Amino acid sequence: MYTTNRTPSPFPTSSSADRAILLATVSSLDPPHFLAPVISAAASSTSAHLIIVLFSRHFNDPRPKSAVAFRGVSRVERFDDVCRLLTYVYVQATSVAQSLGKVLMDIDVLLLGLDADVPTSLGKDVDVVFRVSGDSIPVPLPPHITSARQSYLAATDHDSIDPPISGSPSSPVTTSIMPASLQRPSRLPVVALGGTFDHLHAGHKILLSMAAWITGEKIVVGVTDDVLLKKKSNPHLLQPLPFRMECVRAFLELFRPGIEYAIVPLHDVYGPTGWDPNIQGLVVSHETLSGAEAIANYRSENALSALQTFVIDVISPHSAYIDPEDMELMRSMKMSSTYIRQWIADKSVEDEENARVETEK
Repeated sequence: MYTTNRTPSPFPTSSSADRAILLATVSSLDPPHFLAPVISAAASSTSAHLIIVLFSRHFNDPRPKSAVAFRGVSRVERFDDVCRLLTYVYVQATSVAQSLGKVLMDIDVLLLGLDADVPTSLGKDVDVVFRVSGDSIPVPLPPHITSARQSYLAATDHDSIDPPISGSPSSPVTTSIMPASLQRPSRLPVVALGGTFDHLHAGHKILLSMAAWITGEKIVVGVTDDVLLKKKSNPHLLQPLPFRMECVRAFLELFRPGIEYAIVPLHDVYGPTGWDPNIQGLVVSHETLSGAEAIANYRSENALSALQTFVIDVISPHSAYIDPEDMELMRSMKMSSTYIRQWIADKSVEDEENARVETEK
């Protein structure tokens, strides 16, 4: 999996790419600490948009069509593990961008298996491709990625991809071993979530990614209507509803192409979960658990089936997957639309003051 034919070739510190992509393989679902210096270097050298693509056999299709294919992990059963991994990467990249004043820098993290082609549209407009020195991506890459400028970065020591273990989620399987009626679904056909999604940031993208991760057919996203946001801070900086909905759609098409997206205005706490009998799952953050409880009560009162609820709470003090240093970094992160709007407001005042000073010289 790993070769030694590439030595580190860091992107020149004097250069900055508007758009970049970072490609790396991961051997487990643990937070990829070995990638921290690579993510930091890529985020430092990118000014507008950084796409981080993680490849792993764990992200393969959990229901392979071939009996000799490696089966990916269950999307439902490994929800927490994948969420921690995804959050770790987002936090590493976002913390660097924020420390350098690049609060509006767009960061996307994608999870790709080794059993499918890389989307041909991915990375078409990038200025540089960041790679991990010694890491060989075991799937064909589109020509526009291989022909773009490559910068190889050194990671910390890590092991190569683990060999398959008999009976492990990634071992070769025959789908006829267990009757379909007895198999737990790896994905839920229809999953819902809701939010404001103003100035789409890492926190939003983790929520959307994890909902898409467990969705088999359709994802329902309720986006809070403008009329419900009048009491938000800096309301004049809130992005209009159609724009926020389009940003949600664009991200989902990037993270999980090929499924159905139902992106609708949200006029109350329930949205489609208050009437749609086809929804099976609900993804919420720890801060919006009260909304999930309200939805559960409403569905019960209206003879609708209960939803399987998935809670994103990656900074739980009881987590065994996050070390104290990373925990503190996550808690200090400002992944909120409120923070972003205030940053924009403060910067506008600062720019106006600087312009006034210049005119008085």
